Order: sequence, then structure tokens, then C-alpha cells
Amino acid sequence: MYALALAAALAASPAAEPAAALPPPPTLPTVQAVQHIPGIDEVLEIPPDLRAMLQERVIARGGSREDRIERLAAMVLEAGGLALEYDNDRTRTVAETWRDRRANCLSFTLVFVALARAAGLEARVQEVGEVLAWYRDAGVIYGASHVNAGVRAGLRRYTLDVERNILAMRDRPRAIGDIRALAHFRNNRGAELMAAGDLEGARAQLEAALEADPEFVPALNNLGVLEQRAGNLDASAAALRAAWRLQPAHTATLSNLVNLYQRSGQAELAADFVARLEQVRRSDPFAQFVLALGCEEAGNYACAVTHYRNAIRLHGGQHAFHFGLARAYFLSGHPDLARREMARAAKLGDTDRVRAMYRRKLEHLEHWPGNGHALHAR
Repeated sequence: MYALALAAALAASPAAEPAAALPPPPTLPTVQAVQHIPGIDEVLEIPPDLRAMLQERVIARGGSREDRIERLAAMVLEAGGLALEYDNDRTRTVAETWRDRRANCLSFTLVFVALARAAGLEARVQEVGEVLAWYRDAGVIYGASHVNAGVRAGLRRYTLDVERNILAMRDRPRAIGDIRALAHFRNNRGAELMAAGDLEGARAQLEAALEADPEFVPALNNLGVLEQRAGNLDASAAALRAAWRLQPAHTATLSNLVNLYQRSGQAELAADFVARLEQVRRSDPFAQFVLALGCEEAGNYACAVTHYRNAIRLHGGQHAFHFGLARAYFLSGHPDLARREMARAAKLGDTDRVRAMYRRKLEHLEHWPGNGHALHAR
């Protein structure tokens, strides 16, 4: 079975650490283009030539719903199909993705959902919540929202996910409606425009995301960051506190509130939110995992063991946590404990590829005479 995934909402500040000091507000151009904000029908619209490909490769061949799912996954993902290149710089509609042959994770998911529905399948965007993802050039990314595609065939459900860098998911995928998916789309567009310095265009997209879903915390958080960058501190506080009331443990929002109150000279409020942020991190397995990685990078393996164990105590079903603990045990000179945790990681692995990787490392551990470098690959 194919797996099709996506990392949707672009958090304005990574949640692994408090957000850095904000730069001075950029100088806006005198004239800015009016933002076009598509509705859900336009976002999911399939252009005629793509629909013709779907008809030829998936629909016309008949077969069961499972057969259609397999053919559609092959059409989207395999060589000779859509031939999409990964591009995280812009979130595109289905038609834009087909035109440019480029897509980020959200766009991949929207394409698959739209095509699956056109092929007579029951498909929806699924929301996962926060994930831990590993990218070699940027390290661990913590606190990004993630979505993927869910398809139903009778009593069986399939999840398709193109993102292969995820180490751990906070929650199981949950199907969402199209309006919530539209909020993800507009929030992404807003974050992209903000990163490019177009604050007015970003504001239009983020406000449109909140029009679709007034309780969409990522958009409230991003709007709060935008207003800080624009120098509108009261508006920033209103957006960030609205996000915080809806989701008190949202670490990106807490980090941004700390920055806001530090920047505005409200030391007492800043200290209050620092304390809230630290309290959340103490009970957050993802935060403990990130702290463990930091200890490990510094060569403090006892510290790493402590935080990996905390992460497992808080959320023991994540194979990446046990793998990290195995690595820390091994590097601190405890090969027997390392083998135990590697075996647990292999048992918890969520795909055949991951389980096979851990089994290879476990076999290597059982015969390893030297140092711990063999466990470093992620």
C-alpha cells in the first residue's frame, strides 16, 4: 500500500525553542497586488487534461475500490504519473500543482483527495496535529501541523502520506471537513506571503483562513506574529491570546506571547508566560525529545538518557524515542540497555522499512566491538 502524507500549517515560529527576537517591521511597497483568495471549489478544481489522465489510468480500467486506490496512488506517486517535484515554497491549488508540476505536502494531499473523489472514492483530508520531523539541513522540526489523505473502501481505511521525514506524530489522523482544509490552505498562503515580506497580502490570507474557521489556532498564531512584525502590538496580543485561550498548551503561541511581552516591556506578563511554557514542556514528550537531542549533541549522554526516558514515560509508543534512548545508552557505555531499547524500537516501528532498519541496527549492536557511531543514522 502506498502512503501519502503532508505537513500543512506553516508555524510562524518553530515550537522547539522560544521564537527569536523579531526583526524591525519591513518597509512595505507603496502599491501591493490585491490578493486573490480562492474558495474550496477553486482549490480542488481538476483541470480537463488531468481529468482525462484520471479517466484513462484509473476510472476506465474498472475493478474494485481497492484497485482504483492502488492505481490512483501509482498515478500520483510513481514515475510516469504526475511527475510532481517537491516544493515547499508555495501552497498550490490542484490546477496550479498540475500546471507547475510542483507541490508541497498540503498540495499533494489536495490533489489526491480531489482525484480520489472524481474516481468515485470517499476521500478526505486528515489532520494529525503536531509532528516531529527530521531534515538533515535543519535538524528536528517540532510543532509543525501535519495533514494527510484518508480514503475509505468499504470497511477499510487507507492513509496516504508523501512525507517520509516524520519521526513521531502526536495524534492519530482525524478526518476534517473541506472548510477546515481550506483554513489550512489559506493559513499556508498567509505564512508564505509573510515570509516574503508581503504583510498586507499575508493578513488578507490569514483573515480569510479565520473566516473559514474562526477557531483555527495556527492562523491566529500566525496573525499574531504578523501584527508584531507590523508593529501593531495590541492587535498581536489579541490574536495570540485568542489562540492561547483555544489551545493553552500550544507552544508556538506561548513562545510568541513571551516575545510580545518582552518586546513591549511587560516583564511580569513575560515571566508568567515563560513559566507556562516551561510547565507545558515538562509534560510534553516532544519537547523532552528535543531536549534529549540537544544533550546528545553536547555529548552529555546522561542528560540525554533522562530526557529520552521522560519522553517515553509521557508517550511510550513512539519508536523514535526508544531509538534515541538506545543510542544514548550505547554512547554512554551501556550496550545491554541499548539492545533492549533497540528491540523495542523495532517492535514499535510503523512501517516495514523502519522496522527493517531497526532490526539491522540491533543485529549490528549484538556484534559491535567499538564505539557508538553505528547508531547515528536517522
